[in-house]
Amino acid sequence: MARLRLHPPRLVALLLRVALLGAPAQAAAQDSASTRLLDDIKYLSDDRLTGRLTGTPGADSAGAYIARRFREVRLTPPVGGWFQTFVVSAKAPAADHGAAQELKGRNVVGILRGRDKKLRAEAVVVGAHYDHLGLGGPFALDPDSTGAVHNGADDNASGIAALLEIARTLAIRPPARTVVFVAFSGEELGLLGSSYYVKHPSVAIDRTVAMVNLDMVGRLRNNRLIVYGTATAKEFPALLDSLDRRAGFDLKARGDGYGPSDQSSFYAVRRPVLHFFTDLHEDYHRSTDDWPKINADGLRRVAELATQTVAALADRRAPLTFVDVPITAHAGGPVLTPGYGAYLGTVPDMSGTPGGVRLTAVRAGSPAEQAGLRGDDIITRIGDMDVPDLQAMTDALRAHQPGDVVNIVVRRGDSTTTVRATLGRRS
Repeated sequence: MARLRLHPPRLVALLLRVALLGAPAQAAAQDSASTRLLDDIKYLSDDRLTGRLTGTPGADSAGAYIARRFREVRLTPPVGGWFQTFVVSAKAPAADHGAAQELKGRNVVGILRGRDKKLRAEAVVVGAHYDHLGLGGPFALDPDSTGAVHNGADDNASGIAALLEIARTLAIRPPARTVVFVAFSGEELGLLGSSYYVKHPSVAIDRTVAMVNLDMVGRLRNNRLIVYGTATAKEFPALLDSLDRRAGFDLKARGDGYGPSDQSSFYAVRRPVLHFFTDLHEDYHRSTDDWPKINADGLRRVAELATQTVAALADRRAPLTFVDVPITAHAGGPVLTPGYGAYLGTVPDMSGTPGGVRLTAVRAGSPAEQAGLRGDDIITRIGDMDVPDLQAMTDALRAHQPGDVVNIVVRRGDSTTTVRATLGRRS
């Protein structure tokens, strides 16, 4: 074919024409993505699922729907099938919501195998929880609405919809590493599903390079997107800054990896984490969190940025540099420490441990770490008060003031030891 030569004005005109012809196709693709996202949210937040409370038929229906969608977007199940079942004892502190018997939660797991023969042995986990509050109750912020369906369109049908869109997009051309998609159950009861997953991972935790969490990403306002966990790997700030130059969000980078969502379970086992979040709103944990209030176009944009982030993490050749963020770097948000008294800095296992409170982890730089407490310790006594359960630990901390020095008795393996902690003040 003869080489076509164009003078600069003609070249500019041609490029402009190509751009104009491509704009309708791009707009149509964006509209299609927004429609898919909203359709998933409409199903998951329908009254017929009765609020997706862990262990209920509505939650089981939601889990089955997610498994079908995983199959449709060409993920494959791990050995054993799509569902990872765990039991929540009726005696566990997290199960104190009216159930008289133990509950069964079901994580839904789908795998996108990496294309690189070497790197596919490693994984990036993408997660979102699909459970919500059912008919209200003690965790709802509108107690007068007990008995009304709490649909949780933003919390967290929006995160699941984004999870599915990320899976659909990446499956077209898989990245180098394997990507494990997990729809967690039991998040509202204390991060139970993600806590179970890190103990029973589809890809070994030491080969999981990062976890990206999507929780409440459907109410973008004023173009403001919050990303927690940006200090948990040295490479995260530059990566997000680079990706956001095109996405154009008012991006707010926040703090460490501990917070009231499933990324905490992964950070506790020393994995770098990111949590995408479009902030709280007046419908949070209320029966008014319904799908018509979702910003579908904003959700599409968040899903696109999250997709690019996951792809970048799954394709990078070098490992991430994990950072155990000190307490002074905490930049707001609820702290996963029981009670409202003096501050200890522990991350309790919310599923319950007989005869004490097992620690998932301790916060870097906290009084707990300085005293020598560590993950897997079981606290049985604080000061003069026995600690048989999480409520007792809450009461013991409330009984003390910042600056108090207390003896803490812990079971550590087969032995019992006592440490001295100087309690701090909550930020």
